[in-house]
Amino acid sequence: MKTKNRFTVAITGMNALPENPAPGISVASCLRKSFGDKVRIVGLGYDAFDVGLYAEDLCDAAYLLPYPRFGSEALFLRMLDIKKEEPIDALIPCLDSELSGVIGLSERLLSLGIHTFLPTRDQLNRCHKDRLPELASKINIPYPEVKALYTPDFFNFCNYEGWTYPLIVKGPFYDARKVFSPYEATAAFNDMVKDWGYPILAQRYILGEECNLSAIGDGQGAMIGGVIIKKVALTSKNKACVGVTIYDEAVFQFAENIIKELKWKGPFELELMCDSEGHYHLIEINPRFPAWISISEKSGQNLPARLIEMTLGLEYRSKFEEPETGTYFIRYSNEQMVSLNQIEKMIAYGASVVDIKE
Repeated sequence: MKTKNRFTVAITGMNALPENPAPGISVASCLRKSFGDKVRIVGLGYDAFDVGLYAEDLCDAAYLLPYPRFGSEALFLRMLDIKKEEPIDALIPCLDSELSGVIGLSERLLSLGIHTFLPTRDQLNRCHKDRLPELASKINIPYPEVKALYTPDFFNFCNYEGWTYPLIVKGPFYDARKVFSPYEATAAFNDMVKDWGYPILAQRYILGEECNLSAIGDGQGAMIGGVIIKKVALTSKNKACVGVTIYDEAVFQFAENIIKELKWKGPFELELMCDSEGHYHLIEINPRFPAWISISEKSGQNLPARLIEMTLGLEYRSKFEEPETGTYFIRYSNEQMVSLNQIEKMIAYGASVVDIKE
């Protein structure tokens, strides 16, 4: 077990768009609340206006990364440069689009002393949106039919294949919209292709209540912790802006069956829909913490803190207490004041060091 008095964690996903915030700020908040000044947090972003990079109560330093489309080698070279300035011990990637690249670099990052706790490439591929029906069928769990699309023509003739509106249109990484007509579906398709590329997914709509679970897979088939929220209100991007923690043994059993089959390693989020008969359907598996993960700290299961303890071999309790229920989160937008000097440094140098703490 490590006994370091201080350690450094780099966290990606530091944007906070009101309609679709990334998880990085919530992850950083959980680490700060658990470890205080014992942890040095390095925020990593892709845009100089990623607001979390300037949250001085969370990030001790901040750096820009090359976008994932530039490839894993560009990311590694950037991490090599950052490592020369920051004694990074662990990296928590928080965006779907970067997971594949970071997984491919995990051994090279470890050679720099940067630890990760991530699934294998095969595990990641098995939970891709267009491959979930295969996984669901293997372990006999309900899952709404999905079609991978490269043109929007399907939306005009889907009724001939037994599909009815409304249905859900999804991007390969982000975005999900309920649409009620071929016109709306085609518009959503075109928007998502522009933002995320192909394939775009059409999924049958299930009427019911949505709940999400986040936990950590230990890589051996066991699930560590588990916090469930019921979505109370949604944004236009189908993201929860109000949610409440609940407890449902059926959801835990559902999740444990999936993690046992995948032998998942690392954080994850399950999106489930409970139909009118009380049956749960798997909607998505997200291979990282959700943006609402800060509620895990309030409910007594600080999952990002546990992830770092597992990543760095720190001492931790093998089991959490049952999470508290009835805790709400209400998402709101706020303004972060940033000086011109800070913005100029981030644009010119891709870095901003708030306070070097030894």
